[in-house]
Amino acid sequence: MWYAIEGHDGTDVLPLRLASRPAHLARLTDLRDEGRLLLAGPCPAIDAEDPGPAGFSGSIVIAEFDSLEDAKAWADADPYVAAGVYARVDVRPFRKVLP
Repeated sequence: MWYAIEGHDGTDVLPLRLASRPAHLARLTDLRDEGRLLLAGPCPAIDAEDPGPAGFSGSIVIAEFDSLEDAKAWADADPYVAAGVYARVDVRPFRKVLP
């Protein structure tokens, strides 16, 4: 089943985000290579493709896992969690309808 994982950035965490980004992307690349990643990306903190020093308000990942518990465990092991980038992470089932 698909699960939506939404990480919400804390305050002034852009340096932490940038430092842990390679490890974060490596895990997403693994999901992609396994055919389990629907989409992933950051949410700019301002209305701009590149928010610069404004940074990001969080990230969204939609990926396939065997269970909600597996999705939560994967989210809990994210390098952004370990680095203190995310102040909160929400994980919930997602049903793809379109496209």
